[in-house]
Amino acid sequence: MRNQMGSSMTNEESENQDIFSITDLSKEFNISTRTIRFYESKGLLAPNRVGGTRIFYRRDRARLILILRGKRLGFSLKEIEEYLSLYDADKGNKVQVERLHELVNQRLEKLNGQMQDIKTTISELSELKELTKTGLAG
Repeated sequence: MRNQMGSSMTNEESENQDIFSITDLSKEFNISTRTIRFYESKGLLAPNRVGGTRIFYRRDRARLILILRGKRLGFSLKEIEEYLSLYDADKGNKVQVERLHELVNQRLEKLNGQMQDIKTTISELSELKELTKTGLAG
């Protein structure tokens, strides 16, 4: 949505707003409207509709923030969906927090393994570089 002056909203203005269009959210989070529709098609977002127009509320915006954060942290859409369903089901959030803790630990283990693989690859490539440098000089 636009503010009263017709310009795009700041994040602070967005947080105080109740209703959002798909364009508002796409601009705020610098993603395409197609991305938002994709998340909707996967059941991660469920905006209300007035005619053919999607109407998003604060809850939808919060879910989009969680989806984007999950993607940025490397979680799959399935894992994000599981997390969101726990969020919807467990109002006390204890189950959600425990599951998130488990997912974060799994992700950290995977990233640490990848980091070790990358360090090994860098080391091997550095050795190969030195060998080729020696071969070129000879």
